[in-house]
Amino acid sequence: MEMGEDHVDVRESVRAICKGFPGSYWRELEDRQAYPEAFVKALTDAGYLAALIPEEYGGSGLALRVAAVILEEIHASGCSAGACHAQMYIMGTLLRHGSEEQKRKYLPELAAGRLRLQAFGVTEPTTGSDTTQLKTRAVKDGDDYVVTGQKVWTSRALYTDLMLLLARTKPVEECTRKSDGLSVFLIDIREAQGKGIDIRKLPAMINHNTTEIFFDGLRIPADSLIGEENRGFKYILDGMNAERILVAAEALGDARFFIRKATAYAGERVVFGRPIGQNQGVQFPIARAYAETRAADLMNRGAAALFDAGKDCGEEANLAKLLASEAAWHAADATMQIHGGYGYAREYDVERKWRDTRLFQIAPISTNLILSYLGEHVLGMPRSY
Repeated sequence: MEMGEDHVDVRESVRAICKGFPGSYWRELEDRQAYPEAFVKALTDAGYLAALIPEEYGGSGLALRVAAVILEEIHASGCSAGACHAQMYIMGTLLRHGSEEQKRKYLPELAAGRLRLQAFGVTEPTTGSDTTQLKTRAVKDGDDYVVTGQKVWTSRALYTDLMLLLARTKPVEECTRKSDGLSVFLIDIREAQGKGIDIRKLPAMINHNTTEIFFDGLRIPADSLIGEENRGFKYILDGMNAERILVAAEALGDARFFIRKATAYAGERVVFGRPIGQNQGVQFPIARAYAETRAADLMNRGAAALFDAGKDCGEEANLAKLLASEAAWHAADATMQIHGGYGYAREYDVERKWRDTRLFQIAPISTNLILSYLGEHVLGMPRSY
């Protein structure tokens, strides 16, 4: 596990790309609730969205730690990976459980940027984190599956070519365990348009281009199924450690952004004849956020090292996401408080990143669910839900 600024060449390259997309770029996108096409294209052209795709399929075949560094630097630069990060962590389901035919059909196209895999249909309006109770159904009918149901908070569905879908293929009452009977499908949205799928924008506090999706008798080919039927829940769980580690890296990037902003402003802003950073009431929240960020960074590096070594990292990945999200939020809150009224001014980019960072307390998994996981699976206490 490397200490200090590892993968320096990658970090410098990502920073160089991000310099071309200053705060004004992101503010203008928010005004239009638009997708950052130019930013995503720049990352794609540089090969960063294909970081985890093996070289035999046209990707870079890099370690998860490198992917984490990419996302961290994007956020530390004041940009947002929310428009494209899913392609990194969704990829694992296709890589580990897809057929060779599926991988050879899609991975080279994804690596080259000719296709996008940016949407993941899991959450539903009435089930939330209780994934085993989802109501979307995929029923086998000849050479097809017929999909009926609804998904919500499916980000980027209007800006992707492919999406992963988790649906129930066997009624829960017929399953030994409620986590059985779920299957994962790779849907070509280009082919599905106008044939039983309706994607609608879902305006939200931050510009993640999120949507709700309605399936009304959508027919998809049977070969859209990834892996074995009814084993999809296991496939989804299999990719969650990578997701936690990558999202934790984004939170760490945000924390670095805020600490840099707060430190600079505290040294420049003069009130009552002296810089406000001279006051311990200003210094201490920034210093504490810095300490939390360093600790979270160490945990995330450890989690990535375990993941890349093929070892179990469930505890470490969840701890990393928990600690990084809280470090980022404390840094964000301190920065907003220190900036005072100027923190609300859009030109400072504090309020935009402040809103972005708050999401890490909720998604892709809430803080309380991580605590439940630690309580039950790590500390051995009775199951709470």
